[in-house]
Amino acid sequence: MSSIIQPSVFAFLKAITVNNDRDWFKEHKGDYQAALDNFKAFAGSLHDHMTLHDEIERMKLHRIYRDVRFSKDKTPYNSHFSGSFVRATKWKRGGYYFHLEPGNSFVGGGFWGPERDDLKRIRTELATAAEPLREIINSAEFVAVFGELKGDQLKTAPQGYPKDHPNIDLLRYKQFLVSHSFTDEEVMAPDFAAQAANVFHQMRPFFDFMSDVLTTDENGVPIE
Repeated sequence: MSSIIQPSVFAFLKAITVNNDRDWFKEHKGDYQAALDNFKAFAGSLHDHMTLHDEIERMKLHRIYRDVRFSKDKTPYNSHFSGSFVRATKWKRGGYYFHLEPGNSFVGGGFWGPERDDLKRIRTELATAAEPLREIINSAEFVAVFGELKGDQLKTAPQGYPKDHPNIDLLRYKQFLVSHSFTDEEVMAPDFAAQAANVFHQMRPFFDFMSDVLTTDENGVPIE
């Protein structure tokens, strides 16, 4: 199976977007399996590229079947293929995510749901020493690839910090995310796995900063 994303993958995803029901899916199970096999081959190639610049503990491919138990949207299937990579060892923080969807393909990464203690540690660091992160996210390289730091934010200051804190723009973040979009043509290009891995590689200054913060205490001493 080719690791290059074929037009049939997007054709299937476009079709399921307008035929999102179990009867249609059952009738087109062969199309789904062929698209999934192609996506799996691509993901394997992307994993191989990733191991050239980072230690990957595991790769996870997300199911097309939606969990609708607590959702108002009861459509049974996702209209995209996606997956993620977990970095190896407790010293390397941040997660990678890749998402293939007609007109909305992207790769991203960062900290989607930081634990309370981790978020507290990040804010403690940013309150007193935000300049290293600002240098990263304001660099020409970061802006060219990712635009800006993304993620949900508080509407006001977090507890314990004044609203006029000089770093309040960063302290309000509840998530710390970056992403880069690809056109459908770029996704189906022969070098897409390499290009996606290169974008992931360019997240490293951001990941390295956050990893240093989250694996040390306020005095910079490594946490055992």
